[in-house]
Amino acid sequence: MARGMNHVYLIGALARDPELRYTPSGTAVFEATIAGEDHVIGNDGRERKLPWYHRVSILGKPAEWQAERNLKGGDAVMVEGSVEYSQWEAPEGGKRSMVRVKALRMEQLGYTPELVQDAGGGVRMSSGMNEVILIGNVTRDPELRYTPAGDAVLGLGLAVNETWNDRQGQRQEKTHWIDVTLWRDLAERMKDLRKGDPVLVQGRLVNEAWTDRDGNKRNSTKVEATRVEALSRGAGAGNPAATPAGPRTQTASSAARPQSGGYGQPSRAANTGNRSGGLDIDQGLDDFPPDEDLPF
Repeated sequence: MARGMNHVYLIGALARDPELRYTPSGTAVFEATIAGEDHVIGNDGRERKLPWYHRVSILGKPAEWQAERNLKGGDAVMVEGSVEYSQWEAPEGGKRSMVRVKALRMEQLGYTPELVQDAGGGVRMSSGMNEVILIGNVTRDPELRYTPAGDAVLGLGLAVNETWNDRQGQRQEKTHWIDVTLWRDLAERMKDLRKGDPVLVQGRLVNEAWTDRDGNKRNSTKVEATRVEALSRGAGAGNPAATPAGPRTQTASSAARPQSGGYGQPSRAANTGNRSGGLDIDQGLDDFPPDEDLPF
């Protein structure tokens, strides 16, 4: 497996006052929602503003220290962190999983941002930064598909490896399972990727909400790629994706993003209910893994 890389950089406003709470075992959890807008150029050449809201968590003593700073809703902050995958057994049965941002650093910016009031009573920065950089391995052979509007779309499953030493000095390893979506030219250029191929992915973190066939509201967090680079498996590995037939990059300015009202997006085979491109900033935020599954 490729040596993992997992970086998230956010600049936005606190959508509301952050919260400090404690798990039943006494672990401090600082939670905040960072909100902003991505300004992107669509396939028609017009600029679009795509709002985003990302839940950020800080654990342990750093959480208490962060709470002492008395940050308030509307404050502009910078977050450096990583994408964190968690899975646990739900009380009602079955497994649940989520992808969140684990903050390693949060700093207040030295100015008052231009804010946009949203319908939920929160605020977001009228601009901001929303960038993800990952290195991992493709988990399955991707399938190139086309929307009814004729746009190419390629979905990748990415396994991002993380290693660290625990408090006892023992080496630990965890894999973060991240969904990645590629669009249009970028999707067509990377269609020859295969399971196990190591890749670098650069893009933006997006939330997606939908209603499943049982009428339950669901949401997920994934990466919408603006650039993908196939990495070499090493000499003699016979990696076809590492032999490019042309440039395998797509810049943010030329990779148009899907959005409601003009950009068709195919639904997943596993989710046949109605799906919305928007995400209420409170949806799914009451779910939290058991204490033993908290990342440290």
